[in-house]
Amino acid sequence: MSAESWHNAALALKLLAIDPVGLGGAVIRMRASPARDALLADFRPRHPIRKLPIGIADEQLFGGIDLSATLASSEIIENKGFFHTSCTAMIPMAERCPTSLGAKLATLSERSLTNGILALDEGIEEDESTPTVLSERLAFHICPEGRKPSVPAGTNPSGGPVDREEALTQLTLLAARFGIPSLRAPTLALKAASANATLMGRDHLTDQDVTVAASLVYPHRATLVPEAEQSEQEKTPPPPQDDTGDGQDSDQELNLPDTDMLIAAVKSLLPQGLLSGLVPAGTARQSGGAGAGQKRSSNRRGRPLPSRPGRLDGTKRIDLIGTLRAAAPWQPLRRQQQPGKQGLLFRPSDIRLKRYQEQSDRLLIFCVDASGSAAVSRLGEAKGAIELLLAEAYASRDQVSLISFRGTDAEVLLPPTRSLVQTKRRLSALPGGGGTPLATGLQSALLLALQSRSKGMTPTVVLITDGRANIALDGSANRALAGEDATRMARALTASGIASLVIDMSNRPQPSLAALSRTLSAPYVPLPRADAHRLTSAVNSALDG
Repeated sequence: MSAESWHNAALALKLLAIDPVGLGGAVIRMRASPARDALLADFRPRHPIRKLPIGIADEQLFGGIDLSATLASSEIIENKGFFHTSCTAMIPMAERCPTSLGAKLATLSERSLTNGILALDEGIEEDESTPTVLSERLAFHICPEGRKPSVPAGTNPSGGPVDREEALTQLTLLAARFGIPSLRAPTLALKAASANATLMGRDHLTDQDVTVAASLVYPHRATLVPEAEQSEQEKTPPPPQDDTGDGQDSDQELNLPDTDMLIAAVKSLLPQGLLSGLVPAGTARQSGGAGAGQKRSSNRRGRPLPSRPGRLDGTKRIDLIGTLRAAAPWQPLRRQQQPGKQGLLFRPSDIRLKRYQEQSDRLLIFCVDASGSAAVSRLGEAKGAIELLLAEAYASRDQVSLISFRGTDAEVLLPPTRSLVQTKRRLSALPGGGGTPLATGLQSALLLALQSRSKGMTPTVVLITDGRANIALDGSANRALAGEDATRMARALTASGIASLVIDMSNRPQPSLAALSRTLSAPYVPLPRADAHRLTSAVNSALDG
């Protein structure tokens, strides 16, 4: 199977080089590696390959008027778009491509203004993928398995000839069998079949061309697994027909590729991860989410700030009033230099861009030590403090989360929320006892903090523990190694710029926790026998100070 997947990947790139406009391109879902470099080295398109950054501005992608140069020269000067010169676009880290950019590239592809797009998808999780609006317009989805074979696969036989219209009908029916709703898939498959015929030096389609095209275009688009056909004995013989014209059609149908062969070819190439999400034809399919989650840099509107000089790049807004104020004092001098010009005279240095101060919600991540005999009291204090802080969050729009670590693992018991009802329900009964995997708790807090920061929040980790770490990251009961792992995770939190607060809940202040707080560059608050109100006051004073 791995050798066949590499053969299909190489074949797909060969077909794309033949018809890049018709096939649109390919999604190559592989991590950056020598294997991927070797695969791309064999791709020889007719046009040069240019990297298209995911942060490209509209004026760089589509072209348009260069406002700064136009104002400076008093003549209209236009920028050339990315595809002004014929090229094959390569998108590194396509899994991070914004949906808006994917839609723009899809529009250019629909208008045949591109010469193939290679989306280099390095995603690991299922939700890390190329935007659907773009990937569905690219014929191929390349994801080789295993190691690249040293010996290339042999050439398949050509098979019998097939009429183009009949091949399109067959491909359309096959797409319906696999639950592919879009008619774009059979169209791309037909173009792939034509490219395969050209690759083999033929001027007509064969059943093998149709099989190859279906195997390359359909597997990653399938949403259903076709049911097995009835046996020949169970099939009801068709009623006799008197129309002689139908006999001629049946003779033509004999030239079509065998349906069972096509279905078997596509089913054999379905990705293993895809099979678990497919259901047999005729059964209900649960609806999932709407694809990749919405990404935003801030989850609140910012307040305006004074404008600043800058250059328009298609993503920033011009401050018209600030621009006029910057240009007004220079008008007499510019009139003397250009006496024949009418109206206001601008220079690129006059342009002022609007700025906003973005505000984001603060997330308090309580990382609570639930180990040992004192876990019940610590959890009770943490629960009371979280409920008190959550009551204050309605005014300051803070969010809270709870991570409990005990035994050999850490668990996110409460995801980021402002809901008081949900918080009380999750905090009603928390388990306690076992070892102290402090490093694992810090690791879970770091991952949650990074995830929340990518969604526009400002995380702060509040560590509540007695500092007696005795479980290492690998789960072993090694006190020395556990301390080293906790120090390493504290350094990782500091390097990531995550604010922290260490609350020592032991009966006596622990020097190890004081040293850990210095590694975290965090305030150290020893609170033996603290209640929820004292804990809340300590958190508020440390965060506000």
